[in-house]
Amino acid sequence: MNVVVFDLETTGLSPERDAIVEIGALRVRDGQVQEAERFETLVRPVGAGGEPLRIPWRVQQIHGISDEMVRNAPHLAAVLPDFLDFVGDSPVVAHNIGFDRGFMRAAATRHGLTWAPSAEHCTMQLSRRAFPGERSHNLDVLAQRLDLGFARGGRHRSLGDARVTAEAFVRLMERLRVQG
Repeated sequence: MNVVVFDLETTGLSPERDAIVEIGALRVRDGQVQEAERFETLVRPVGAGGEPLRIPWRVQQIHGISDEMVRNAPHLAAVLPDFLDFVGDSPVVAHNIGFDRGFMRAAATRHGLTWAPSAEHCTMQLSRRAFPGERSHNLDVLAQRLDLGFARGGRHRSLGDARVTAEAFVRLMERLRVQG
């Protein structure tokens, strides 16, 4: 169970029109979250044509990342190669991985890079298998179900969400192993 758990915060929901504003990731080795092995950065958002993007007010209300906070942050072109190096050939995990995958593929393509982890795992899908009788599998509900808490100010910030997702992944894999 050696994986990289990651989370993105963005300016919106469209990988083609919106941009990444934060990347957070933690490594899990042998079922243990490795706090010292992490990747975390804010990103100054730019559009597909290189034009600066503002973070919409309604999105700022969700993740708390403002235009001021990313004003001096590096552009994605500067940090994406480092993040891809951090991931290396490790499998990746995210909650609702389709969202994060879409942004990573679009960003990598725009910068002449490739998003091709060796495997991708989704804690939302794992939750559906572990708790088939439950209706909701969003990260807040999953964290509550697994008795996990977000650090103050950690919800809807990349590293905070990645940390809870990593702990959820470890517990879900154990639960599924026990369930057979």
